[in-house]
Amino acid sequence: MATPEYQIIHHPSHPHPLVPLSEPILRKCDACGEKHEGIFYLCTTCFGLYIHRSCAFLPKKLLIQEVTNNNFSHRHPLTISYSFPWAEQKDNLRPRCRVCDRFHYDENSWILKCEKCRYFAHLSCATSGRDSLGNKRIIPNFKDSDYPDLVRLPFPTASDSILKHLFSNQVIGCENFKMEDAGNPKPYNCHPHPLILVRTESGAMPSSSSTTILLSCLHDPMKKIELLCNGCLRPITNMPFYKCADKCDNFVLHEWCTRLPDKLENQWDHPAPHTLFLQPSASNKFFSVFVCAICQLPCNGFVYTCVQCDYHIDVKCAFLSEKITHDAHPGHLMSRVKRVYDNAVCHVCRITYNYDQSEFHCDTCSDVWVHTSCAMLLPGEIRHKYDKHPMRICYTPVENHKSQYFCEICEEEFDPEVSFYHCYQCAQSIHTHCAPLILQSERAQCLYGWSGVYEITHNEFYTRPNLGVFLFVNIKFGGILQTKMVFKDHPHHPLIFDQGIHSDGTCNKCGEILQNKMIFKCQQCTYAIDLDCCENLTKHRSAN
Repeated sequence: MATPEYQIIHHPSHPHPLVPLSEPILRKCDACGEKHEGIFYLCTTCFGLYIHRSCAFLPKKLLIQEVTNNNFSHRHPLTISYSFPWAEQKDNLRPRCRVCDRFHYDENSWILKCEKCRYFAHLSCATSGRDSLGNKRIIPNFKDSDYPDLVRLPFPTASDSILKHLFSNQVIGCENFKMEDAGNPKPYNCHPHPLILVRTESGAMPSSSSTTILLSCLHDPMKKIELLCNGCLRPITNMPFYKCADKCDNFVLHEWCTRLPDKLENQWDHPAPHTLFLQPSASNKFFSVFVCAICQLPCNGFVYTCVQCDYHIDVKCAFLSEKITHDAHPGHLMSRVKRVYDNAVCHVCRITYNYDQSEFHCDTCSDVWVHTSCAMLLPGEIRHKYDKHPMRICYTPVENHKSQYFCEICEEEFDPEVSFYHCYQCAQSIHTHCAPLILQSERAQCLYGWSGVYEITHNEFYTRPNLGVFLFVNIKFGGILQTKMVFKDHPHHPLIFDQGIHSDGTCNKCGEILQNKMIFKCQQCTYAIDLDCCENLTKHRSAN
């Protein structure tokens, strides 16, 4: 019996007419890739194409909030695309579905995409209102009243930290640093010289000329001025702060960093029940550079140390919160846990690290993780010397920006599915790991960071190794190493501690390229050596 003409449809996704089956069936829909039960339309020419009627009669354009009961929203209409070829996926740096946060794998499946933004969604996700786990992810899983002191990340600016959250304007630990004593040099057990408080209140500021100069020398990327706290290594952007009253012009501390407790008991990440003691530096490490046991980043700031285990953590990681919320996964409480499997992908930098560490994990969503370093060290807003506006952190592509994204620091193209900083007024963007380099753009390279450019080989995607944060974000460069009686090949000039750049060439000891390494270099000649070679050479000279 011939099919009635009114039941035949001519669908724009297929060149042949489609006819409905006479009985409902249960099978996978070739349009959305999901299983459906009901009436399917079949191509009688191809014999293999099945489209469920709910997909077949979707409008060409739709607003996602109207079909998902406002569970997800986007200001522009989404257009159905009847395929997503690998070449197009490559051109768009393999975008994730903005509903379920997963990749598109089948190039023949239908998708929804925005013509004005980098917004892509699986057809089934965008029309169901639920993610692939069947959960409405925007429903909060906690009450604010139950967590009055909850740490909400990211911190607003680069100068903010968990230490400011805990110790600012509190009299904790160092009782000799009360505000009423400001203006007079005070001793401090983490520095050999007395410290003075620098602040702007009338009559409270010492008359020292060096202190007066510091009033106009706060950390300011717009003026290429760098002032980093020796304790937490975060920028000092506001008064009051402490500085050395003697010869150490480069030694400065946030007011709250002087209130750190002298010791910690029962530290969560330390496997042994030993006391950790606050030290101004890791004295048993060469040039005081240690690797934090929690965030795994090199650091030369204040440190909590277990002398029995050679265990070191930086002062920020020492006070990590047990519970947080994060804008990368809003509305859900996240708990600090030990990683339970190696494939845990960070929701901020989109990568996984290969070493054991603590992370923040969503209490509701099993696949949502955030590295402690990404959570604590990437501020919500930064300033850039080439842009008069603040740049805000983004975790997804910005609206009304269809074109490619390029970092203003390293000039590399990057994937906007990975967190980045963006100026909405000027449409300029930078990598998160390039953010600390706005003072010295020549240091920026993607060797330690996310390049964001994918290459396809046999339908597989590869990226270069990367970190979400700048590798040396916890390092204060600029210290001086005296080489007399140590370096026979360079006995006279002191060496300055710095990050290697392209013009530094190769190490005078091992011959390896110094770019993107911690190095020591002479300001009067071309001598330069990397940190490891310098340490080995110093130990060898001392042994002899």
